[in-house]
Amino acid sequence: MTAAVSVRSVRVRLGDADVLRGVDLSVELGEWVTVIGPNGAGKSTLLRAVGGLLKPAGGEVALFGTPIARLGRRVRARTVATVAQSPVVPPGMVVFDYVLLGRTPYVPPLGRESATDLAAVSDVLSRLDLDGFAGRELETLSGGERQRVFLARALAQGATLLLLDEPTSALDIGHQQEVLELVDQLRGDDGLTVLATMHDLSVAGEYADRLVLMAGGRVVAAGPPAEVLTEELLTTQYRARVKVLKGAHGPIVVPVRS
Repeated sequence: MTAAVSVRSVRVRLGDADVLRGVDLSVELGEWVTVIGPNGAGKSTLLRAVGGLLKPAGGEVALFGTPIARLGRRVRARTVATVAQSPVVPPGMVVFDYVLLGRTPYVPPLGRESATDLAAVSDVLSRLDLDGFAGRELETLSGGERQRVFLARALAQGATLLLLDEPTSALDIGHQQEVLELVDQLRGDDGLTVLATMHDLSVAGEYADRLVLMAGGRVVAAGPPAEVLTEELLTTQYRARVKVLKGAHGPIVVPVRS
């Protein structure tokens, strides 16, 4: 079976720094894989390479069996959607218009959105319980509501691969659960494939099928959460003292004082 994402020996150099140093990664159709690692490990850079936002200096990224270099911008935008850490929102933009931006890959050059595009946005807003916010300016929404709107724009693209870069970093625990449960539900309903980055190790292990631990621009461990979230690995790679407890849905990582 063709993988949704295939990363082979990918190298990325930004300025004078080697950010990714021969990374290999595979994400199967319908799978949720979360990339973890200390600051500067290369997690966000890897997502940008998978999304086609930067060109690797070496190696290859393929989406659903096709090298990303062969995918035009419009085709790529219909294949993969990204929810960035802090998306740029034009001042005064209302929710409906922002989500409508997700339909850009389907609008002809110099053309206008069709009735199909408008209906797609209305459908996504309804599914994400955002109907009542359609006319609201994004700056008036709470953090959790904005995050749902960012997700709605990504879903409006109709892409089957969803890239989430620290999707809950600015949210409280309640809104974290709300957003991640929603993503997991959509994955089951629509067959989405999810590749994410996260700092919260316990949350990462609770929702992902597999974890990929990066450090220094390389993959140092990969596998089910219980195999990656070990005291030995985390102590070595994060230089932190932790205790790993067994939870109902995955390992729970707790910092330990010296």
